[in-house]
Amino acid sequence: MLGVPGEVPSIARDESRDLLTPNPQPISSKYLNVNRNIRSPEIRLIDENDRSLGILRTDEALRIANERGFDLVEVAPHAKPPVCKLLDFGAYLYRLEKQERKSKAHQKRIEVKGVRISFKIGEHDRQVRQETAKRFLAEGHKVKIEMILRGREFAHQDRARELVNQFIKDLGDRVVIEQPLNKQGNKLFCLIGMTKQT
Repeated sequence: MLGVPGEVPSIARDESRDLLTPNPQPISSKYLNVNRNIRSPEIRLIDENDRSLGILRTDEALRIANERGFDLVEVAPHAKPPVCKLLDFGAYLYRLEKQERKSKAHQKRIEVKGVRISFKIGEHDRQVRQETAKRFLAEGHKVKIEMILRGREFAHQDRARELVNQFIKDLGDRVVIEQPLNKQGNKLFCLIGMTKQT
């Protein structure tokens, strides 16, 4: 049944609040229908004060939006009928973009960093590579450990695997192997990460 403008809302206030409960992840502006882009012949209208005005014809809701100086924005397109709200669409987009920028700023980008060791690595170089790997892991990155085998080193692949495994073991107890040691051509490699502290 279509609502009459100015009529006491036919929907209980608690129910209208449920329709407007903010989504933890806001609807992307790409998928919002606004004003004349709303295709449904009738909609459930929520006014600028979060009150339900009931189910109205879309053209009537557009008239109300124009009179009050707001845009008609479809905030729940999959509801039956779709739920639309009176909003300042420009300000709403600005808030969405601000939230997206804020959430991106808090996101930590995880990268895969590489550390290469050799079959005949010296103790000093080994320690330097370990400190580098520890720093990458502490920053929250994954680390790809590589060893390139040359010439006669191919005949000692078991020893090479031992060296890589010992290198990883020496990085500490919190290191986890995310991709086991593999061979590709003349290269041994594996991917490691670090467990979070509890």
